[in-house]
Amino acid sequence: MGAEIELAEDEAASVFSARRVRARLASDSNPVTAFRATLAWGRERLVGLFHDGAPADALVHARAHLMDEVLQQAWRRFLGERTGQMLALIAVGGYGRGELLPHSDIDLLVLHEPSALPAHQAALEQFFAFLWDIGLEVGSGVRTVAQCAELAAADITVITNLLESRLLAGEASLYTQLQERLSPAHLWPVDAFFRAKLEEQRRRHAKYDNTGYRLEPNVKEGPGGLRDIHTVAWVAKRHFGAQTLTELRDRGFLTKQECDELFAGQDFLWRVRFALHMLTGRHEDRLLFDHQIKVAELFGYVDSDHNKAVEQFMQLYYRTIKSLSCLNDLLLQLFEEAILGKGERAAVTPLNARFQLRGNYIEAVADDVFQKQPAALIEIFALMQTNPQIAGVRAATLRLIRRDRRLIERWREDVRTRSRFIGLFQHDDGLTTALRRMNRYGVLGRYLPEFGRIIGHMQYDLFHTLTVDEHSLYVVRNLRRLRMPRFRSELPFYSEIMARIPRPDLLYVAGLYHDLAKGRGGDHSELGAQDAQRFCLDHGLSHADAELVGWLVRHHLLMSLTAQRQDIADPEVVAAFARRVGDRQKLDYLLLLTVADIRATNPALWNAWRDSLLRELYHGAARALERGLDNPVSEAERVAELQRAALAQLGGRLDESAAQKVWRRFDNDYFLRHTPTELAWHLPAIAGAAQNELPLVLADTLDGRGTVFVYTRDRDHLFGLSTGVLARLGLNILDARINTTADGYVLDSYVVTESDGRPIEHAHRYAEIREALRKVLADPKITVVDVNRRRPTQLKHFDTPTTVHFSHDTARGRTVMELVTGDQPGLLSMIGRVFHEQGVLLDAAKIGTIGERAEDVFYLTDRDHRPITDEARLDALREELVRRLSGDEATPRNET
Repeated sequence: MGAEIELAEDEAASVFSARRVRARLASDSNPVTAFRATLAWGRERLVGLFHDGAPADALVHARAHLMDEVLQQAWRRFLGERTGQMLALIAVGGYGRGELLPHSDIDLLVLHEPSALPAHQAALEQFFAFLWDIGLEVGSGVRTVAQCAELAAADITVITNLLESRLLAGEASLYTQLQERLSPAHLWPVDAFFRAKLEEQRRRHAKYDNTGYRLEPNVKEGPGGLRDIHTVAWVAKRHFGAQTLTELRDRGFLTKQECDELFAGQDFLWRVRFALHMLTGRHEDRLLFDHQIKVAELFGYVDSDHNKAVEQFMQLYYRTIKSLSCLNDLLLQLFEEAILGKGERAAVTPLNARFQLRGNYIEAVADDVFQKQPAALIEIFALMQTNPQIAGVRAATLRLIRRDRRLIERWREDVRTRSRFIGLFQHDDGLTTALRRMNRYGVLGRYLPEFGRIIGHMQYDLFHTLTVDEHSLYVVRNLRRLRMPRFRSELPFYSEIMARIPRPDLLYVAGLYHDLAKGRGGDHSELGAQDAQRFCLDHGLSHADAELVGWLVRHHLLMSLTAQRQDIADPEVVAAFARRVGDRQKLDYLLLLTVADIRATNPALWNAWRDSLLRELYHGAARALERGLDNPVSEAERVAELQRAALAQLGGRLDESAAQKVWRRFDNDYFLRHTPTELAWHLPAIAGAAQNELPLVLADTLDGRGTVFVYTRDRDHLFGLSTGVLARLGLNILDARINTTADGYVLDSYVVTESDGRPIEHAHRYAEIREALRKVLADPKITVVDVNRRRPTQLKHFDTPTTVHFSHDTARGRTVMELVTGDQPGLLSMIGRVFHEQGVLLDAAKIGTIGERAEDVFYLTDRDHRPITDEARLDALREELVRRLSGDEATPRNET
């Protein structure tokens, strides 16, 4: 046994001494009562020790020690000394390792001679029934040595469980036989075992998308979690016979630093798991949102000015699993070289005075390469970038990188170091892989301190699905894909723009830097722009290049906010955006950065609707810049252009005079808010609709977007009814365009998706939408639509205060209302009901759901179609919205 196991056993015994536990187990004439009370006492004692700050390894070993005493006493009670040499009770799996969390699985194996079972069947049944009675849920198997060997030979998980075993009670000779039958000489030779564990880890990591940086990570099974440490230990035990990580250190296979990191990481993750079990009262290994806040509090974190307590805790969690993932890489590669002899006979090819290839892996030619020339810490990644045949770094060299990586901090100002680093961006190919490797091996954050600060930094919301460092690297990756011919079919429009920009390297730098100032306080865009400009100048770029990169970082949110929060059908909005951009080249750069950023923020965020919004704004701004900012396109010109395009799409199915007969009833806003495709879709249907056929409802996929159009006579609460029907059907509303004609008809359009963000795919779904809307809107007796969808569980963990802000769009005679509140099913229907009750008409809406937050913009008038200027009336509207959305009425209810 290694020193740490002996220490752990001593600590466990001091927490639960055998004498004290046995006395408690015998303290009541009713054994069930005594055993239950002992287990309850043990749980309370461990919880108290946790709160007192006891090391996690002491807690998990102490619980296993307590369980040993309980099970051994129970075994003696029912099987006593009657078994001779026939039965043995074995702890397997995590319990076999001597590691138990408060609600960990208790896995037991009853090993028996072939002839022993009938004589002891009844006693064993009583034993397991007793365990159930005292509140233990055990996983058990009753097998012979031969049966164990047969199962182990067929299944890597079985052999792994049996390797981690301990004799608890019964005949030691049986256990010795089992260990002999499981040895590499009989089952699973070391090389086969190693390959199987590697494949097992690969499959496990794939289940978590090969990242431990999930919003709700699994502490045990996710990449970088406890199971990665177990994998190293299993292989070490099979190959070296090492029982502990300390033994690997003593044999020189692990360095002291690596061993200390593994122990520290394991202790932290154990403590997190202990907290999860304690808080939930069950076996729970997932750090779900509601658990994260409570665990952060248990760990002593408090909110700071710039970062919430939960964000500070999760940053430590993510940094821990990043470190453990790197160690897992290193150690498994060392095992691969030691067990499989990988690279031993491979040809050696010199690359330069510092590095060589052994097979297709790069290695340092000497142990002091990085100490003598710290710039080589950047050079090695540059060599891998320019030599794509290099598969990776040899384990010994990876160990040197980890040992010496801190030295790069003193070489940030070295000209050669800076030249090699900026060269990564200018070489283009392999940039993403180079940056990811540098981050994984702890070099990138040491070379760029601004990057180092945000490693593992998460934002506690449902909008950002990655930590800031992972998100930033994904943005660079998305930009690179736009540049690569094999991905051109993915986003052909944006790839075409990417192909014509003169300096993609500047765009990559902006992508890396755009969010690096988060968590510091202040405007992260402004602070990040300063950092980015300084980086450019330090790395030999011109002032003009630095200014462009700084401008992109400073304004990286401008295009998405304009497209999603403002009325881009308004030529003045487009002209104002174009003036801020200034020229076509900046517009191209900004569009590409915006697309890459959105696609890297949340997989569900990019859709056909956002694509169309960005394209519409891009084309409108491009036209404004080409025409000249002093000579903007007039509304009349734009309307005429849209009408001509719509008629061209109809291909003569409706002549211009018939079209104008319909269109003359509609104001300019209707045309400006719709694409030619939509106008061509609406026109024949409206022209052919008789009065008794209203409401007219169209629903189909247009330009890749699920689109719903309603044409009917205006009526009270139409918006609330329509959105209520759509919500009841389980649809998300992404956009609403509301138009009312002078003769009292409405032309309302909605962009919708399924509740999980997927596009609507089937014709029968559109038929369902049309039928449901017609049924409700055609019945004047229906004034309220019930929305009974449950609020998603994740939304319950976030408390978003409702805020309402008013401003005035004097040019278009409207009042603008910006609303931020917690998202919930039926939200728009509820808001529409308030508008109706307050005598407010809705002119247009921009709907933006950002994770758990709804950030919507509504354009309002009074019933006479004038802006609402009465402050008292606006205050009353604000108060009613806050009351409804923040109080009990914010919960969907059954209404008549």
